[in-house]
Amino acid sequence: MLASKLCEGIFKVLIKDIPTTCQVSCLEVLRILSRDKKVLVPVTTKENMQILLRLAKLNELDDSLEKVSEFPVIVESLKCLCNIVFNSQMAQQLSLELNLAAKLCNLLRKCKDRKFINDIKCFDLRLLFLLSLLHTDIRSQLRYELQGLPLLTQILESAFSIKWTDEYESAIDHNGPPLSPQETDCAIEALKALFNVTVDSWKVHKESDSHQFRVMAAVLRHCLLIVGPTEDKTEELHSNAVNLLSNVPVSCLDVLICPLTHEETAQEATTVDELPSNKTAEKETVLKNNTMVYNGMNMEAIHVLLNFMEKRIDKGSSYREGLTPVLSLLTECSRAHRNIRKFLKDQVLPPLRDVTNRPEVGSTVRNKLVRLMTHVDLGVKQIAAEFLFVLCKERVDSLLKYTGYGNAAGLLAARGLLAGGRGDNWYSEDEDTDTEEYKNAKPNINLITGHLEEPMPNPIDEMTEEQKEYEAMKLVNMLDKLSRRADVKDLHQDGG
Repeated sequence: MLASKLCEGIFKVLIKDIPTTCQVSCLEVLRILSRDKKVLVPVTTKENMQILLRLAKLNELDDSLEKVSEFPVIVESLKCLCNIVFNSQMAQQLSLELNLAAKLCNLLRKCKDRKFINDIKCFDLRLLFLLSLLHTDIRSQLRYELQGLPLLTQILESAFSIKWTDEYESAIDHNGPPLSPQETDCAIEALKALFNVTVDSWKVHKESDSHQFRVMAAVLRHCLLIVGPTEDKTEELHSNAVNLLSNVPVSCLDVLICPLTHEETAQEATTVDELPSNKTAEKETVLKNNTMVYNGMNMEAIHVLLNFMEKRIDKGSSYREGLTPVLSLLTECSRAHRNIRKFLKDQVLPPLRDVTNRPEVGSTVRNKLVRLMTHVDLGVKQIAAEFLFVLCKERVDSLLKYTGYGNAAGLLAARGLLAGGRGDNWYSEDEDTDTEEYKNAKPNINLITGHLEEPMPNPIDEMTEEQKEYEAMKLVNMLDKLSRRADVKDLHQDGG
């Protein structure tokens, strides 16, 4: 095949000492050809892989990255390796034999603090992501032997230029410039690689593990509070951060919120004092200088997650891939951390005032989530119902108040709670306070639909005495017929 012969010819040229520009041109052609699996079969050999590893600076353990002229060769070599590993099973096996994951980690350590070589980091990380995606053994090697968790976390720190103000708190400049396209792409690749490395890490076994996951969660909190060069890139960045947060042990997610500094506390007090006295129920959540504050805690990251979730609902498609990760994350955070649950309850299920509309009708977050409770996708409706149930502290009566029995029936049937009660998890005993509007309307609220229904007029009120007597006789005759049929049925059964 002509293309395969061309690939073989390119490798024969690359092994020679040729100018850098020629190397780049050869590698660009090879990158295009390597997208075809059929072309790769005859050229994917250990010798050819080693040629690319040498050009990508993956063989020299002590070689520094000082020659800027070599950077294009390194980048193109890494791009070729990404295509070849993705498209060739032989290359995937050779990657294990050549210990490619360790070589990639070594190259990352050389350039983790070097901002002017983002392209090298980006494609190194992409190749690391592909290897960890295709080989479960490499995930384990990265996690334990190669210390991939702290290494990749440091890459993220570098991409975000994080400055730590406390052990798990970073300084956020809301007026700072957005991430550059290169920094954003590098961060996204690091997030994807970290996801594979931590995919089975839902439980913390050691204190050192807990510290590493808390640092990573703090970096992800920073990630949620910054923006990329475009709205689409910001959403992609936050989406990958959400996916990775789903792998963080829930006990370590408390770093997503943090106590206010002394300056922020003073600002919050000023804001609360500015609220009217008749708004005391609303003083718990305030917004000051773009900071969402609740009960003395900074809730910016949780608020970003909530907005992200609502945007995914509004898209109206791909709920399973796009929505369920963030809904699951918010559910687990709410179940494990009281302050997060109370804040989300305040935002999603505020005290009921207007109950004239059905719970699923409207444009609030509650309305949107209640609509999802009857979605055709079983997984989507289960996680939406579970989220609201947890916000209600798994109390059936509280859930029914916000959703109506008809919308909640699926969850309650699955949990064996159709008759009422509460779930198995323990929650604090603080009670919800109903508004005066809700208390007044409660006697007329239809428990099935969850909204206020005006009392139906009594049809007898408008009848004349003759009509009432006529309807009463009709009823007597109907009851008599039913009684006679029952007697006949009993006689037949006795005769049998």
